[in-house]
Amino acid sequence: MAFEGLSDKLSAAFKRLKNKGKLTEADVKEAMREVRLALLEADVNYKVAKDFTAAVAARAVGEKVMESLTPAQMVIKLVNEELTALMGGEAARLANANHPPCVIMMCGLQGSGKTTHSAKLAKMLKGQGHRPLLVACDVYRPAAITQLQVVGASAGVPVFERGTMDPVKIAKEAVAHAKDHGNDYVILDTAGRLHVDEQLMAELQNIHKAVAPQEILLVVDAMTGQDAVNVAQSFNETLSIDGVILTKLDGDTRGGAALSVRAVTGKPVKFAGTGEKLDDLEVFHPARMASRILGMGDVMSLIEKAQQQIDEREAEELARKMQQDTFDFNDMLDQFRQIQKMGDIKSLLGMIPGMGKQLKDIDIDERQFARIEAIILSMTEKERRKPDIINPSRKRRIAAGCGMRVEDVNRLLKQYDTMKQLMKRMKNMGKKGGRGMPMGLGGFGGKGNPFGF
Repeated sequence: MAFEGLSDKLSAAFKRLKNKGKLTEADVKEAMREVRLALLEADVNYKVAKDFTAAVAARAVGEKVMESLTPAQMVIKLVNEELTALMGGEAARLANANHPPCVIMMCGLQGSGKTTHSAKLAKMLKGQGHRPLLVACDVYRPAAITQLQVVGASAGVPVFERGTMDPVKIAKEAVAHAKDHGNDYVILDTAGRLHVDEQLMAELQNIHKAVAPQEILLVVDAMTGQDAVNVAQSFNETLSIDGVILTKLDGDTRGGAALSVRAVTGKPVKFAGTGEKLDDLEVFHPARMASRILGMGDVMSLIEKAQQQIDEREAEELARKMQQDTFDFNDMLDQFRQIQKMGDIKSLLGMIPGMGKQLKDIDIDERQFARIEAIILSMTEKERRKPDIINPSRKRRIAAGCGMRVEDVNRLLKQYDTMKQLMKRMKNMGKKGGRGMPMGLGGFGGKGNPFGF
């Protein structure tokens, strides 16, 4: 997961300060040296790392420690604030047009994920009630147009294409088409190259002159580390980009690009690609990302993901069942299916404060969802509604029906009991479950994977 190595090294640096009753200048200097090394190992730009630690050190030495905080906590607080500022402070908004359509020009090198993220952005906009139009302006890469049509269809967004015609003419015709058909966003998927060259930049500049986009977004691969920052700087000098989409932030990336882009280019990271699915695109929130880096979790992003996938009526129905203690296996199956829609489970659990380190060495096998579904679907409707009637002979029949073992059925029954007990405790505490976050997350436990299989 992104920032894992950086998080560990920062934690180690802060740990040395825990037993300090009072911070001396030497303590701060030593801690900042460790932080600077951690940032450099994460592939953060050298000047950015140096300026960052200097800013934290200046504040840490001159700032009075609050009564409610230890010296170590105070340094962590300052690092959190400076990390947030380094990445832009506030989440940057996407542009809009006074007279639609709003034209968004997507650019980047080949292999950065530009076409896929054009579709991801289009799907996000569609989910917000807009009517986006995808435009195939990459007429050079084999199958680029077909790829955009495929991902566009998956996103439920129309694709405008004119074959291998001049990309500048395609862009102009697409904007005219959008005006005639009521599309309020036009997303231009432009051509890329294997490296920055004059021909690429000249074409992008010509498209820019022809349609005057309100937003130029550069798509860069976070896995390329400092190279991603260099690419962003080159594109910004030529095109004056408005923002960056960082892809593959879910991968084994050191994360340096996310911390360096804003400082080097002056342009914000606006979105982050966090997976392969079209739903795996997040608005980049600097404060939340800083919390993740420092191992504090990101509850707000987790709640937002849940709210996007959970039907409000279903949530209210689940809350009612919890109150009446009528939660059954049909409800449990619905919960696990909703969790699956939210994305990678390990990433989701990593957003819960304190869970990041616990999950580090745990291999979560998401195929367990399919096995759980198979067991539940092997039950009769009566057994799903009244699990208490499942006796040994029924367990054997259920296991045989789904190709599993009786032990697997027993584990699922135990999982179900755990979830019911959790819901009872929440009800007794006066909380209404089912809103904001699937209750299925409460049932995770066991070594190696969430289900103990």
